[in-house]
Amino acid sequence: MIATPGILTLTTDFGTKDGYVAAMKGVIMSINPELRLVDISHHIGPHDVMEGAFILRNVAASFPDGTVHLAVVDPGVGSERKPIALRHNNQYFVGPDNGLFSLLLSGTDAELIVELDLPQFWGIPNPSKTFNGRDLFAPVAARLASGLTLSSAGTPLDQIKTMHWALPIADEQGIRGWVVHIDRFGNCITNIEKKLFIESQNDRAFKCYAGTSIIDTNSTTYSNVESGEATCLFNSHDFLEIAIHRDSASKLLDIRKGAPVNILFIDEKIPA
Repeated sequence: MIATPGILTLTTDFGTKDGYVAAMKGVIMSINPELRLVDISHHIGPHDVMEGAFILRNVAASFPDGTVHLAVVDPGVGSERKPIALRHNNQYFVGPDNGLFSLLLSGTDAELIVELDLPQFWGIPNPSKTFNGRDLFAPVAARLASGLTLSSAGTPLDQIKTMHWALPIADEQGIRGWVVHIDRFGNCITNIEKKLFIESQNDRAFKCYAGTSIIDTNSTTYSNVESGEATCLFNSHDFLEIAIHRDSASKLLDIRKGAPVNILFIDEKIPA
C-alpha cells in the first residue's frame, strides 16, 4: 500500500513554548503544503517514551488507512539508536527506535520496518545531533505522506526495540494494577482493562484502594456521582479510571503516575 497525500499527525514531548514543533511543521510544509497536519499531543512528559507510546496507541486507530504518524519522544537523540519507519494496520509510523512503537504493536509483527538510512530523503545530509525531529524524521514523514513508498525509504529491519508494559496482576481476591497516565482533568488512568475486571469480578462488589481513597462505586459517566465525589469508571479505551466529578482525582486523592491501584473483590453480590 502507498500512502497518498493526506494526513500526517505529530506526537512529541516538545511542548509549544520553544518553537520546535513549528520548525518541524515548517519543514513538512516546505515539502508538501497540501498535507493535512493533525497534532495528537506535544505535551508528553519530557523523555517519557512510555507515555508517548500509550497516547499514540490509543489515538492511532481513529485515523484512516494511509495516515502517517510522526512521533518524536527521543531522549537518545544523536546516539546509536536507529531512526525507523514502519507500517502497521495500513498506517505508517516514523520516529526513533527506542520502544515508542512497541506498545502499538502489542506483540504483533509490523507489516514492514525500515531503517531511515538514506540521506536523500532527509532534510539535510548531516542532521543535527540534537534535533532529528526537524532534520530527519519530519522530512521522511512528509515524503511518505506525499507518496514515497516505505520500501524505498530505507533498509529493511527484522524487528524494533521493545519496551515492557507493566501488566496488572489478578487472582481470586482481586487485581493489582498501576496508574499509567493522568490526563489534564486529573483523571487517573490505570492499566486495568474492562475485560479483565469483569472476568475477575464475577458479579461481586469491590473496593478500589488508590492514593488516600477507598472507592466502591463503578459509574458509567462522571456525573453518576455528585460533584466532588470520587468514582471508578471505564474510559473510552476500556481502561479503569479513577475520577472525581468536576475536580482532579490526582490532586485531591494524592495519586501520581506509577501509583499502585488495588482492587479487592468482596464475597457478596452487587445489589440488584
